Amino acid sequence: MPSPFPGMDPYLEGEMWQEFHETLAGAIRAQLLAVLPPHYVALLAKRYVLNNQSVGLLSLPEEQRVIYPDVHVVHPSPRIAETAVAYETQALASPATQLISPMSEEVPVMSVEVRDIANRRLVTVIEILSPVNKMGEGVVEYAHKRQDVMKTATHLLEIDLLRRGLRIVLEGALPPADYYVYLSRFTHRPYTDVWPVALRDPLPVVPVPLLPPDADVPLNLQRAVNACYDLVHYERLLDYAAPPPPPPLSEADTVWMRTVVSRQ
Repeated sequence: MPSPFPGMDPYLEGEMWQEFHETLAGAIRAQLLAVLPPHYVALLAKRYVLNNQSVGLLSLPEEQRVIYPDVHVVHPSPRIAETAVAYETQALASPATQLISPMSEEVPVMSVEVRDIANRRLVTVIEILSPVNKMGEGVVEYAHKRQDVMKTATHLLEIDLLRRGLRIVLEGALPPADYYVYLSRFTHRPYTDVWPVALRDPLPVVPVPLLPPDADVPLNLQRAVNACYDLVHYERLLDYAAPPPPPPLSEADTVWMRTVVSRQ
């Protein structure tokens, strides 16, 4: 059974995102491999981003951090050992509560790379933005990576299918939308093409540029999302009776969403 939504499924923006993110990268790669000229190839690339968005201490500059050793081994004196035995007879206080200590984690981020086979040249990078790219310290990490790509003769196609988090910084106001696709051609910089996508609309077919004089190849994003549903059947894993993941939808979109889900 396909997704009940004509475009992006907002329920995928929650706990299933990481799985969907990697599956979508694979679907995009498969679609490109079928349409790329024979002297190009599409490859999956994985990198890991340290997610520290909830860890205040780990956000300090490197020179301000205090690092404690994990283990410190000493040999106690006889007097200390005797005192420890005496302490064993005392009653231990019970904790008032248990809370969670925030911990950093390495989050895998998948992208698709289009390369020229003869020279192994990186031609186009397709980034599927994740929460780690749009919140916390990951915003800075991704901004640096983005700038590195922009300094090279490499096209950059960015797909933002998350309503939460920060948007890519561009000069000028973005058209209002729930989702965005951005394309920066190295032949047209500093200009970036922007496709705004509303929740109620199908995802667009966007161009994937190659090396001049080769023509662009199409990437049908809605077909790629549908392929993910055909493969995994996310409709069996998502709780459509519950509210979608944050941020909250407008009242009008909430009514529309309930209508769409009830029909399914």
